[in-house]
Amino acid sequence: MQKVGDILARSNSPVYIIPGNHDPYVPGSAWNHTVWESHENLHVLVEAAPVELTGGTLFPCPLFEKYSLHDPTSWIDAGADHRICIGLAHGNVEGLPMSEPDYPIPRDAAALRGLDYLALGHWHSFGSIEGNDGASRIAYSGTHETTKFGERDSGNVLLVEIPGRGAPPQLTELRTGGLHWHSVEGDAGRVMEPGDLTRLIDEIEAMQQSDRMLLRIVLSGILNAEEVGQLQRLDDLLASRFLYGRADSEALLPEPGDASWLSQVPVGIARSVAGRLHELSEASYPGLRPEGATPQVATRALLELYRIAHEVRT
Repeated sequence: MQKVGDILARSNSPVYIIPGNHDPYVPGSAWNHTVWESHENLHVLVEAAPVELTGGTLFPCPLFEKYSLHDPTSWIDAGADHRICIGLAHGNVEGLPMSEPDYPIPRDAAALRGLDYLALGHWHSFGSIEGNDGASRIAYSGTHETTKFGERDSGNVLLVEIPGRGAPPQLTELRTGGLHWHSVEGDAGRVMEPGDLTRLIDEIEAMQQSDRMLLRIVLSGILNAEEVGQLQRLDDLLASRFLYGRADSEALLPEPGDASWLSQVPVGIARSVAGRLHELSEASYPGLRPEGATPQVATRALLELYRIAHEVRT
């Protein structure tokens, strides 16, 4: 906490903070640290009461427990205030996914409470809620740094400009995140033919070395016997080139050593297709080949069928 507080104290402006549901205001919480009282510009707001600012009023909604079905903004009544009114809350706007009691907030909370703007925390990606007048008076800024793979639009802060009471806020995303999260998965991580894994590793090796990149590789498909050693090469590459690297090879199947697996394919059209592909995969096949059915194409299709059959069995 000391380091966090010292960083925030470097701001030339006052900093107002509310406890959220991850760190609610309870005895022994992070908010009891002495750093919050050691800097004049840091203000941890632990009461649901208006705070007068220069030119406006702030309505903080601190949380005192991790889970609740209580709307934290329900106490706000800013309709009679003639200055710019801003709410500061943490919760889940109705209509967004909610697997646990995460402090539900009405989608029209800004209008209901008489606020010019309601700043929200909880979701890690940027998101704004438009009102009936088309103005976005409610928004999640998202986390200032991306926290996991797959986050849609995080690593930002929001600059909110409000010209006057009742005027639509102007929201501007400002990039603050310094880490780069990159995933190679799906079709990009699928290997089927000899050389596919080697080519993928070569592409990763060609990436610019970065101590600010987190890289996740999710491999799937068929691992050819001659490329087994390449998995260690991939692990070494990820460990040495990036801030964090992980290769997930659980979805890789070893290449079948013979055709005995064909007997495990369900009887019917699936087994007939498997048998036909097996014939066409042989370079010495004497019959007439369908157009485009080269041994390479047939082998790839056969391995794909092998992968699907394995998934069905498991």
